Amino acid sequence: MREDGGRIVVNQRLASSGLALPGVFAVAALTASSLLAGCSNKATTEVEAAPTVAVQVDAATNQPIQRKVIANAVLYPLDQAAIVPKVTAPVKKFYVEKGSAVHAGEVLAELESTDLAAAVTDTQGGLVQAQAGYDAAVQKAQQDLQVSKQTLDQAQKLYDSRQALLKEGAASTKDVEDARVALVQAQAQYDTAQKALDVKVAEGGLNSAKGKSAGAEAQLSYAKIISPIDGVVTDRPVYPGETPAAGTPLITVMNLSQVVARAHVSQDDAASIKVGDEASISAPGVSPAVKGKVTLVSPALDVGSTTVEVWVQAPNPKQALKPGGAAAVTVVTQTVPRAVVIPPAALLTDDEGNTSVITLDTDNEPHKKKVKVGIRNADEVQVTSGLMGGERVVTVGAFALNSEDDDVFAKTTVQVQAPKVPDEDEDEDDAN
Repeated sequence: MREDGGRIVVNQRLASSGLALPGVFAVAALTASSLLAGCSNKATTEVEAAPTVAVQVDAATNQPIQRKVIANAVLYPLDQAAIVPKVTAPVKKFYVEKGSAVHAGEVLAELESTDLAAAVTDTQGGLVQAQAGYDAAVQKAQQDLQVSKQTLDQAQKLYDSRQALLKEGAASTKDVEDARVALVQAQAQYDTAQKALDVKVAEGGLNSAKGKSAGAEAQLSYAKIISPIDGVVTDRPVYPGETPAAGTPLITVMNLSQVVARAHVSQDDAASIKVGDEASISAPGVSPAVKGKVTLVSPALDVGSTTVEVWVQAPNPKQALKPGGAAAVTVVTQTVPRAVVIPPAALLTDDEGNTSVITLDTDNEPHKKKVKVGIRNADEVQVTSGLMGGERVVTVGAFALNSEDDDVFAKTTVQVQAPKVPDEDEDEDDAN
């Protein structure tokens, strides 16, 4: 028997010997079947041992990279004044509307103040009376002092004259003693007049009247609502004629020329942030992100979240950033001017924390390379060793290749595919 073109040929001598040909054909068929099965298994093993993997690649580029801290934030105005009236009275008139631009010192509204004005008139009358009483008391005290001074001077001259005459024998000792007594009395009167000149009672009454008058005038001034800052009126909840509840803001003014985004970051991230760091604020409907700077890194932790509050201040000339809205802040804490950068999808990390990438050579043969990384951002990763830049690194399909055994990996055929471009219909669906 021989194999000829895939057919089994039986020797003519076997046929003529009288052997049962059907049995021979059965044996031959079984032998041929075994040979074909063996060839099929060998081909299958070769296919399994050399699989084909479709991948997408990107380039390891040499470019600057920045370490960034990204956190959610809430927007606040640069300055704000929720003006609460100091007196309770109905609103007489508003001079501004919601959205009006105002300046510091500008009158925004006026409250009813007839009773306050009457109180001012009353206290001013009392002040006039107290001033008149004080002036009269001072004048009388000055006159009494002047008279007592004149009396004292005359008594002194008389005493001196009597003493001189006593030495000449022209006056008696009694005359000198009488003059001395008169001098002592005049001195006592003068001392009393001096004390009377210190008109404490009159002065106290005058000061009291002045205080009452100033208080009444202050109460009257509170009827005018004045803006303490430059800004924009953002709230005016009360209508003219209504009386605002005690402690309720009548008008709110915000300085929207700049905004402050207040974010809470972890202690580790906060350790790398300092005042003056470059940052940006992004918010829904605002494009591109607004550039700013870090103005505050809280020295204490938030008790409830054990995070650190960080403020990022940025200009807001078009008032696109709305206080009270949600935002995201990005703080640049480090800049490397020249680095090897790869997409995050290309980085592989094993259970022990070791990192590697898969590169393709010019023949599209894959190679595993161990790498060390530095800065990691959401859209880029710095490779500090293991790559020079310019290599093609596998992104999509890298995990599948890395999962293969080394002997299978060496035989794997790689097919490089272009990234999928979304159809216009898909873009419209995503937008909807």
